[in-house]
Amino acid sequence: MGRKAWYKQMWVYIVGGILLLLAVHLIVQGIRCNIAVNESKERLATYGAETVNLSYGKMSYVDTGEGEVILSVHGIFGGYDQAYDTCKDLSSDYRIIAPSRFGYLGSDILGGGTPAEQATAYVELLDKLGINKVYLLATSAGGSVAIRFALDYPERTKGLILYCSAMPFAEKLEKYSEYAGPPAFLCKDFTMFLISPLFEPIMGMEPSTIYSMLPVSERKDGVVLDASVTNLDMAKNYDDYHIEDLQVPTLAFQAKDDKLISYSDTEKAVKRIPNCTFIPFESGGHLMEGHGEEIKEAVSKFIEGRYFTPL
Repeated sequence: MGRKAWYKQMWVYIVGGILLLLAVHLIVQGIRCNIAVNESKERLATYGAETVNLSYGKMSYVDTGEGEVILSVHGIFGGYDQAYDTCKDLSSDYRIIAPSRFGYLGSDILGGGTPAEQATAYVELLDKLGINKVYLLATSAGGSVAIRFALDYPERTKGLILYCSAMPFAEKLEKYSEYAGPPAFLCKDFTMFLISPLFEPIMGMEPSTIYSMLPVSERKDGVVLDASVTNLDMAKNYDDYHIEDLQVPTLAFQAKDDKLISYSDTEKAVKRIPNCTFIPFESGGHLMEGHGEEIKEAVSKFIEGRYFTPL
């Protein structure tokens, strides 16, 4: 065999070996993903979620605890599970209402799915449950909906808690994206599971975060709605988010190293909100990891009126 033929054959072996390893890797990841999806469905069954028929369709939610009511408004890739998990440390002292927003885990979509329509759906849910006023606790993309709720329904809002939340921009943008979120083709269980090692460098989140996002397939409609409607609303309708008009006490948290929500934008926004207490953290990322006790204490003080007089 000549040297050229030998090199050619070696390259065939090398490329073939790489493709084989890749195939084995994908098969193993596929098996791991399938196990994780099945476990996530079992996990969801433990939340005891209920479903209510509203005028436009169904909404799924968790309702637990007693006392002052916290309505938890989750972010992208969320659902009633994440809405509850954000507040579970508060469930021993307060009543937690944790619905799936439009398109997530058992919740239908009203109209175009705008934050205003999502707020209207929450009011209808509260009416069904016989609840008059609530504290809104919003995370990430849920901020648009919670702020919209507080502006449109101040008579139903006792206070607004913004937890690593999206905020209105300091000034009206001339240009903005028409889609702010992961493309629809990524919203699949195996695809997201496969790219989860990239969560840390891109979003500052541990790859294990994927386990709280599964099953992605049951959250896809909500993700696409957030990316195409919810996440753009405060930019497209800037003049409708006059946060200087908020009539309720507000408590805001954010970590300075958050890779998804601009800390600088949050600093500017909280200065525009009347009666707002802002608690920054040096670290913790988008999920503000490591600050659970501090956040719990601050929320309790806020609800008890130790920052402001309760409404």
